[in-house]
Amino acid sequence: MDAFAIVGLAALVLVKEAGLPVPVPGDLLVVAAGIASHGPGLPAWLVLVAILAAGYVGGSLQFLLVRGTLRRRLLRILARIGVGRERLDSLAGWLARRGARGVAVARATPAVRVGATAAAGLAGIPFGVFLAGLIVGNGLFVGAHFALGLVLGPPATELATRLGAVGVSLLALVLLAAVGAVGWRRLRRARVGYAGWVEAACPACLALAAARPDVGGAPTSTG
Repeated sequence: MDAFAIVGLAALVLVKEAGLPVPVPGDLLVVAAGIASHGPGLPAWLVLVAILAAGYVGGSLQFLLVRGTLRRRLLRILARIGVGRERLDSLAGWLARRGARGVAVARATPAVRVGATAAAGLAGIPFGVFLAGLIVGNGLFVGAHFALGLVLGPPATELATRLGAVGVSLLALVLLAAVGAVGWRRLRRARVGYAGWVEAACPACLALAAARPDVGGAPTSTG
């Protein structure tokens, strides 16, 4: 990836993490960045650092805004994408009892992470505690998806060379339509909704979100 692409990607991640409802699945965005890192340009580690840094800045901004004058506006935005106040209050109580460990788990869990930052702000968690959890949770979630992109990079590049731009576009359209159809059906059954999809759209995340309909309140596997 070149410098301009990395700056654009980092800006998009920052805006998403700050709480604006950008209709681009975050995990697929990171996977695509990992795939693109196999091409010419800056090294993969720099792309990953840029994504992580943007996420930390954006998440910190959302956390501070929720605790400030823009709280009501951000909560209204979250409510429009399916993360209501009742769900946030439930998650806030869960986070308040667990601190940085809870924030890390929530931010690394598909379908829960989208509301975890706002819930941490509502819980009154100190910023330093929140930031520690954010660094670990985002590091795990983003790092895993970026690594997946790196693994998929060589075969994706070879396929693109063989099929050409038109062939790749048609194949991507068919695959995205198939994944979207299956994922949407599973998410409707699990009642995860748009908020879960926009932060967890890769096949593994969709499977986890669909298998865990209880994630709307808090991760139950952590006790």
